[in-house]
Amino acid sequence: MTDIENLKFPVGKLSFPTSISKDTIKECIETISSLPEKVNKVVKDLNENQLQYKYRPEGWNILQVVHHLADSHMNSFIRFKLTLTEDSPTIKPYFEARWSEMPDVLQTPIESSLKILEGVHQRWTVLLNNMSENDFSKLYVHPEHGRTFTLDQNVFLYAWHCRHHLAHIDQALEHKF
Repeated sequence: MTDIENLKFPVGKLSFPTSISKDTIKECIETISSLPEKVNKVVKDLNENQLQYKYRPEGWNILQVVHHLADSHMNSFIRFKLTLTEDSPTIKPYFEARWSEMPDVLQTPIESSLKILEGVHQRWTVLLNNMSENDFSKLYVHPEHGRTFTLDQNVFLYAWHCRHHLAHIDQALEHKF
């Protein structure tokens, strides 16, 4: 990967395995469950200036990354609930980059999204730990990608997403772009 690619994908690009085992799902749930505590630990003592550090040139700053995590993970939690209660629902995509520039991101203290992450992840973890093997094989349609995803793929995706953006925060603190 190029230097900019390494900055964009510090934990590597997402790559789905051909099958996702019960052990992998368990590891993914632990990653999702532990994210709020890990993010809080890294950002709790940062000042306003430090929250403006970016993980790469022209990338999001730490404040935007944390607000993005809250936005994205609320959306994923809802996608799980829709998929568990409907037959192959078509989910609603959203424009992440546009959301990252809205006033509730740029003008709201980081603590609001830390609280959202804590609450959403607590509920999400309970939901994930109570899903059956059959539940993880349920499908939703993602119109932006023009394909279906299973919930085991989604839990794998969001475990990667947790590691990906936590690495972005660490990277921003290291490089101070």
